[in-house]
Amino acid sequence: MEKKVTPYKDSQLNKKEQVEQMFDTISENYDGLNRVISFGIDVKWRKKVVKKVQDQKPENILDIAISTGDLAISFAPSGAKEIVGLDISEGMLAVGRKKIAEKGLSEKIKMVQANSEALPFDNNSFDAITVAFGVRNFENLEKGLGEILRVLKPGGIFVVLETSVPTKFPYKQGYRFHSKVILPLIGKMFSKDKVAYSYLSESAASFPFGEEFNNILRKIGFINVKDEPQTFGVATIYTASKN
Repeated sequence: MEKKVTPYKDSQLNKKEQVEQMFDTISENYDGLNRVISFGIDVKWRKKVVKKVQDQKPENILDIAISTGDLAISFAPSGAKEIVGLDISEGMLAVGRKKIAEKGLSEKIKMVQANSEALPFDNNSFDAITVAFGVRNFENLEKGLGEILRVLKPGGIFVVLETSVPTKFPYKQGYRFHSKVILPLIGKMFSKDKVAYSYLSESAASFPFGEEFNNILRKIGFINVKDEPQTFGVATIYTASKN
């Protein structure tokens, strides 16, 4: 069973509310810190997600946990008529709206503040749905995935990019040092929220990955489930579809 990990151990708020508070706090320097922490490799991972989606030629795309909008912006050159980005954090969305406006994409990309476990869309609404580094922040993972299945069109594609844990030496040991020492240290030095990057590290380490996550997707009702580990297994791209 997935271990329950929350940003603020002593908070009386539920995980959803804590995650919203945390991302509101770190939104202004989130992009820069991510580039430093991942050594920029996350850009390459996102490009692979974009290609998998574009190959399906979707007319509309939903990007859940859009954060500051990088993935949604990457979809803009595709032939999709509609791109919707959803996030629980208004702070993240504010940064994303500014970036989108600067690129002249405000008409193409719609930003929505909402809970990923109660999506404000009709059944069978989207040809493609993506989540990059967001599913581990769901308070109820299966409920969130069930909502995604509900709004995905039959035959549509669902793509998840999420952290995972390397299983082979020496990558496993290197990952552990990076996540337990380097990541929290960088977060404490450069972030206004001293515990946020410790939470991100802890939640990544405890999240089910590989075949364990595949089995959760199948349990929810997804089909054609596949996983592709990236960069020695520090991240994984999952793809799935719907009958």
